[in-house]
Amino acid sequence: MSLDAVLARLDADLDAATARLFELLRIPSISTDPAFAPDVRRAADWLCADLAGMGFQAAVHDTTGHPMVVGHHDGPGPHLLFYGHYDVQPVDPLSLWDRDPFDPELQETPKGRVIRARGAADDKGQLMTFLEACRAIKAETGTLPCKITVFLEGEEESGSPSLVPYLKAHGDALRADLALICDTGLFAEGVPAIVTQLRGLLGEEMTITGPRIDLHSGMYGGMAINPIRVLTRILGGLHDDQGRVQVPGFYDGVEEISEDLAAQWAGLGFDADGFLGDVGLSVPAGETDRTPLESLWSRPTAEINGIWGGYTGAGFKTVLPSEAHAKVSFRLVAGQDPFKLREAFRAWVTAQLPEDCTIAWKDHGASPASRMDISHPAFAIARASLSQEWPGEAAFIGGGGSIPVAGHFKEILGMDSLLAGFGKDDDAIHSPNEKYDLDSFHRGMRAWARILTGIAES
Repeated sequence: MSLDAVLARLDADLDAATARLFELLRIPSISTDPAFAPDVRRAADWLCADLAGMGFQAAVHDTTGHPMVVGHHDGPGPHLLFYGHYDVQPVDPLSLWDRDPFDPELQETPKGRVIRARGAADDKGQLMTFLEACRAIKAETGTLPCKITVFLEGEEESGSPSLVPYLKAHGDALRADLALICDTGLFAEGVPAIVTQLRGLLGEEMTITGPRIDLHSGMYGGMAINPIRVLTRILGGLHDDQGRVQVPGFYDGVEEISEDLAAQWAGLGFDADGFLGDVGLSVPAGETDRTPLESLWSRPTAEINGIWGGYTGAGFKTVLPSEAHAKVSFRLVAGQDPFKLREAFRAWVTAQLPEDCTIAWKDHGASPASRMDISHPAFAIARASLSQEWPGEAAFIGGGGSIPVAGHFKEILGMDSLLAGFGKDDDAIHSPNEKYDLDSFHRGMRAWARILTGIAES
């Protein structure tokens, strides 16, 4: 296959590719709002037709929620599964948008041309980079260089309730040698990245109850237990003075990163002062013996996300509340079992309750971390391919957040994922005036063409 011819076609067809993306962006596929269910379906149908037009055996598969789109294309060499999601976040508050969120526009900005619309970066623009690469390869060669399955979800922005059941029911049709995911971003301006590890997530909500009703603090203060006092004492001991989490067994299974990866991260020149300074902070608050990128990417965390109880309205009300509440989340790394950690955390909290207090729990999900095997040849190929498209050399990085689908692919389908995306920190995903750089869209298409060609020839 002539890669140069494919790249030239992608350059020549950029306007047509952008127009196709605009068609998809005009569909308000908001998955969280039932009122938009017909539009979510319309987006699925649009993508199915686009895949079929490229020669994929494509179909829309119904679920108990929004549909999945699956397309299969035969080819030589390895079998690759590409994942993206076509649903988008709500647009509220609409008053903060400069234009209709579903009327995409190509805008000139001081930093270059951008595509402005809801879903431009998350994830319609990203998934279309892959489809456009396939389109150009197919147009130049008449086929694809690998066997490719495209798997597009319509519920990612609403918690993916149908994803795990679908993977378990249709695993044989989706299982491949490697998954490709385009839902991430560049490390920095001009520096592409491949995410090789993602933190898992555990969410816990607790309610501590003391007296059966709120009490007058003048009548009962000094004798009656105050659940807020109990709660804050317990959560205040969640970390020690060095920032380490105090739940017994919390660090069981946590491994150190390799020397090679540590050296690569050190070479990225991460500006920790600027990172904190952008949000009005100056002093790192994590484990004191860890580098900033270790704290963000390869170390587990425990955070109190919300705490409430008693009277919080206007004025003052002197009560000892009957209940105190908190939400706590844990970002997990490879080697940690979220379900064992849930048991350990609940046991640690319960053991500290005084005699007159009880506790009730509500879980908010549990997903393990993902760590990819970067010895797979595709990772070196992808790194070289990305480095050819951007000014900076591509880096293997960690992800502080969670992309649960990568963990599900590993756990259910037994395959690793290669995560390469082209978004930027200022894309305003989930926020008003979302955008995607036209340069990211263009280079992303070219990068996928290089990656697919390199994998096929390896």
